[in-house]
Amino acid sequence: MAEVITMPRLSDTMTEGKVAKWHKKTGDKVKEGDILAEIETDKAVQDFESEIEGTLLYVGVEEGGSAAVDSVLAIIGNEGEDISALKGGSAPAADTSSEEKKIEEESKTEGNGTSVEQTAAEVPAGVEVITMPRLSDTMTEGKVAKWHKNVGDTVKEGDLLAEIETDKAVQDFESEFNGVLLKQGVEEGGAAPVDSVLAIIGPAGTDISGVGAAKPAAQSSEKPVEPKAEAKTEEKPAAQVANSSSDRVAISPLAKKMAQEKGVDIQSVQGSGENGRIVKKDIENYQPSQSQSTAPAPAVSAAAQVALNFVQGEDTETPNSQVRNIIAKRLSESKFSAPHYYLMVEINMDKAIEARKEINSLSDTKISFNDMIIKATAIALRKHPQVNSSWAGDKIIHRGNINIGVAVAIPDGLVVPVLKNTDQMNYTQISATVKDMASRAKSKGLKANEMEGSTFSISNLGMFGIETFTSIINQPNSAILSVGAIIEKPIVKDGQIVIGNIMKLSLACDHRVVDGATGSEFLQTLKTYLESPLTLLL
Repeated sequence: MAEVITMPRLSDTMTEGKVAKWHKKTGDKVKEGDILAEIETDKAVQDFESEIEGTLLYVGVEEGGSAAVDSVLAIIGNEGEDISALKGGSAPAADTSSEEKKIEEESKTEGNGTSVEQTAAEVPAGVEVITMPRLSDTMTEGKVAKWHKNVGDTVKEGDLLAEIETDKAVQDFESEFNGVLLKQGVEEGGAAPVDSVLAIIGPAGTDISGVGAAKPAAQSSEKPVEPKAEAKTEEKPAAQVANSSSDRVAISPLAKKMAQEKGVDIQSVQGSGENGRIVKKDIENYQPSQSQSTAPAPAVSAAAQVALNFVQGEDTETPNSQVRNIIAKRLSESKFSAPHYYLMVEINMDKAIEARKEINSLSDTKISFNDMIIKATAIALRKHPQVNSSWAGDKIIHRGNINIGVAVAIPDGLVVPVLKNTDQMNYTQISATVKDMASRAKSKGLKANEMEGSTFSISNLGMFGIETFTSIINQPNSAILSVGAIIEKPIVKDGQIVIGNIMKLSLACDHRVVDGATGSEFLQTLKTYLESPLTLLL
């Protein structure tokens, strides 16, 4: 008899789990002790083993999807067994079948205003509505970075449909159904809320006009011409729609905007739309006539020409990526909710430079100053646990682990991969981990759990020659360290002016958690470790 496997509670604070990876597929044989899936909780990724034997008949949560604790994760039983009654017992969170869409809340709507419930109710037989998946716990909308299937293409189960950009990474999204792609609910580069229509798959030629009447989100359409305007233009031949600059030109709003952006004179464009109306394709295909391109430019004064040189530039717009939107939201929340203050100190890096040379002289070893700063910071946090804490409204949470987030610049903005248990890592481990994560961050290859759980953050702009700067705290951390460049400058040593290698550090603190004295003591400890690297061994 088939048995329902529910989403397990793998930690005391876990309310939902995410399937990071399935190790078994529908139809596979499962033995007791086999790893079914990797489950990502609010704390870690854990292997989940099967306690029963049989055939995997049903997967309730797709790979990358999340579901509440105790909801249906999978069903195991005898091959060919009827499990329709078991599937109906608890709706999987990430399932996109048309029948289960009927029980979604009416308040969840597509970007075009059509509710998922209304859409599901109108789905013809054999047609499946694919919704925007929730690929991370904090995801509220997704952006289609790239479509791998076009409308009309044949789709098989397991085929890559699209690349979905979340607030944390870009992830491949595979189809669970066979059929033909009948509709793309979101155009490439467009965004839509979680659970809104992403795509529709079904038999070729199926009429889906009743499945979501509106067009894909962010898609612009040409408005119909008002009847009065049509009546006026009908009386004139198409070539005489605009005889002079004072005549009204029949043109769609989209075509008008494109003409303005391209600097096209709409008086010289021949419209191909109804009654000579200028439409999008007329602007796209427009080529100036030979007489226009060779006509002499009117004479202008030298002063006027200078003025023209300053106004020829055009403003451009770039839609925000999901990463950029999340950066804006979280940093704004941090800056305006946490009372920031800043402490700055100068570090003499002469001995650190010597220590690095000795370490890098060893075979197969090469560390950076940033690696040394990360190590020293982790050990300093161990001695000052208050800095490794978080504000939680009516209490302060003292973090048991020291997990340092390292800010990495990417084309879309900034991400913060996390080194777990940094205080227990040696220089070589820190160096290898930072290089690996930084490389994968720039190619959007980091997993969501690799950017979660930081207890302290470091931002280093020294490689750009920046001597000193301050950073915004990466919540829920209570502090962030800003690292400047190592600069040669005159210093006083033993009563003599000599040349020293100086690095400036700036510590931004949340005053609700870290008092001035506490932050100062932490910086003094960090200064000692960096100016006397051997003290790290004590």
